[in-house]
Amino acid sequence: MKTQNKKQTKVLSLLKSRGIIRPRELDTFNIPRELLRRLCQSGMVQRVGHGLYRLPIAPVSEHYTLAEVCASVPAGVVCLLSALRFHGLTTQAPHAIWIAVDTRAYTPKMAIPVHFVRFSGDALAEGVVTHKVDGVKVKVYCPAKTVADCFKYRNKIGLDVALEALRESQRAGVCTVDELWHYAKICRVGVVMRPYMEALTI
Repeated sequence: MKTQNKKQTKVLSLLKSRGIIRPRELDTFNIPRELLRRLCQSGMVQRVGHGLYRLPIAPVSEHYTLAEVCASVPAGVVCLLSALRFHGLTTQAPHAIWIAVDTRAYTPKMAIPVHFVRFSGDALAEGVVTHKVDGVKVKVYCPAKTVADCFKYRNKIGLDVALEALRESQRAGVCTVDELWHYAKICRVGVVMRPYMEALTI
């Protein structure tokens, strides 16, 4: 019984520190996954998605869905419309979570609507910043990289969205012109962004 109580305490401690856990994370601690199911039945733990568990009393922020998706796709990076929303650079509220993944990455089926976008090389690896959202490590592209990505995918999300992101990034002072140029080159949209950036600096 003492061993069982210790394992239960450990599970609750993990949930408190990580926000969301998956059953396989218990394997490291030699805790049977079945314990999560029993804790759910007792009401001490809540199942919030396929293979995702959290404490029912855990505070939920406005970005909780990002935490839920990133817990399922830990290698993914929040991008485009979702990154704009995270940084406060758009008035739009996307109906799905936008996640960048490697071109060869497996994309799981999600209960939450998710747009997976395939990135590669520096376009995938550069500009990633890790934030803690509801106890979960969430990777998000920085504002300058996000703006450059929006111009790269302007045909998918709309040029008006990219222009709004560019204007807001400068108004809010969340990135410099040099940072924008840096990521514009990485995303190969320097020629596209140049006239708009020059108009802002006149």
